[in-house]
Amino acid sequence: MEKLIYTLWKPEGQAMADFTTVLREPLAAQLQQAGAQHLQLNIDDAEVAPAAGIRQVAHAPLPDALLQLWLDSAIALRRRPIDALIGAAAARHDAYLVTESQPLRNERHAPTPGLRTHGFAQIALLRKPERLSDAEWLAVWHDTHTPVAIETQSTFEYRQNVVVRALTPGARPYDAIVEECFPPEAMTNPQAFFDAVGDAEKFQRNLDRMMASVGRFLDLGTIDVLATSQYRLSTGP
Repeated sequence: MEKLIYTLWKPEGQAMADFTTVLREPLAAQLQQAGAQHLQLNIDDAEVAPAAGIRQVAHAPLPDALLQLWLDSAIALRRRPIDALIGAAAARHDAYLVTESQPLRNERHAPTPGLRTHGFAQIALLRKPERLSDAEWLAVWHDTHTPVAIETQSTFEYRQNVVVRALTPGARPYDAIVEECFPPEAMTNPQAFFDAVGDAEKFQRNLDRMMASVGRFLDLGTIDVLATSQYRLSTGP
């Protein structure tokens, strides 16, 4: 099986609530009938409006939603029905073939298919700095940064998706797509985000450690970040 991530932009003039309904209900059912498995929606809806402060925009406009799914085969011929369904629901979509690593599985707030997962999911769309080779970049990110991210933040789920290749013409040239889930209070409270509620010294220590680690494998100003609501739309990991 192969994992795909689609970044989606809603049709102009369509309310976000209506776009959410389309993606969660008719489209989800159609995609599963067409062979999509382990389907998940991440969407920048009203529930995450308080987290507007975490947005980072290197490539405007940011996508309104992401669909993560698995197919038996992602080759164009086999993927065509999936692309057609998504293309009919969204004004624009970019598709990526990815490899998924999950260093932190959600065991604290296990998702229920069809319902919104607790808290919010921060999505980061990453570009590899030219100063690093592919091997160097992955070694720093996966082997040394990952423990820092888990130790310094209130994350309860962490997925790392390395982009193998873009599957749609003109797709933005991302190298990875990251999903980190946080408790709801982290939307507005930096101390909650950095697992240091009521402890200013721990907050500063975690912030400094995290930012120093990020700077080793990313160039700030080149990545896109948005908060989303996470919906698992089918059973599976």
